[in-house]
Amino acid sequence: MIVDQSLSFFVNWFANPSFLAMGLAILLGLFWYALYLPPLRGYSFLWAVAVASALLTLLAIVIIQMPLQALAGMLLGRAFEPTTIARWLYILGLPQILLSGFVQEAAKLVPIIYIWHRAERYLDAKVGLIVGATAGLGFGIFEAMWGLNQVFAAGWTWSTVEAAGFSGLIPVWERFFVIGGHVAFSALAGYGLARERGRIFYLIAAGLHSLMNYTIVLLHAELISITTVEILVALIAVGASAWILYLRHAGERAPWAGGGYRKRLHLGKEPKEYVNK
Repeated sequence: MIVDQSLSFFVNWFANPSFLAMGLAILLGLFWYALYLPPLRGYSFLWAVAVASALLTLLAIVIIQMPLQALAGMLLGRAFEPTTIARWLYILGLPQILLSGFVQEAAKLVPIIYIWHRAERYLDAKVGLIVGATAGLGFGIFEAMWGLNQVFAAGWTWSTVEAAGFSGLIPVWERFFVIGGHVAFSALAGYGLARERGRIFYLIAAGLHSLMNYTIVLLHAELISITTVEILVALIAVGASAWILYLRHAGERAPWAGGGYRKRLHLGKEPKEYVNK
């Protein structure tokens, strides 16, 4: 049963393709990515990072996240009555939500770690940050394509927004800020890896990702409204983006710039004078 659910999800991911939806997803992603001022020349490998992140994260969801979440749901169902689960959903739902954040951020981190190893475990912080942002962009756009394909297939048009107001705009609003979150979370992980603080920044990225997803649990627990969910998602995405963009532009004035950190100007091996440690 668990395998069937995972396979069904995988097949559904590619259902109802719409060029309009895919184009919109790309535009939403490029808006966030442009804020990071990525290099336009000399870093063609970033395309591979984006594609690898998109595919690896989808596979991680299907092969790891969904089976573990299904198993956690089965254990909860055996341990508690349905009424108890509904009453305490905002607590009992935490394991499944944490799985989503930690599995997806780990999957997006794989191509970043590969680049880090190729550079002899020695990256400039801004390079690590941009590689991370690219990994987040790859899956963020891929996920947005899937979500927007479903929305367009259901008959969403601009007239829907005109008729329903903000509630009609929610599908695009949500995808916009979720992409921003994906980019920021992975950028934080890449920055931390380059700053030799990979574990703590991975935990931060996964925690922020899980926090964003936790808003859905609060909605199902009937503790907040859908409008509040979308506002919270936007605040988390903007807050995480503001933090990592500060680190992106602050350079050596940013926290953890010193303290024995080994400076790297580019990918590859640098002259000895650039090594502090």
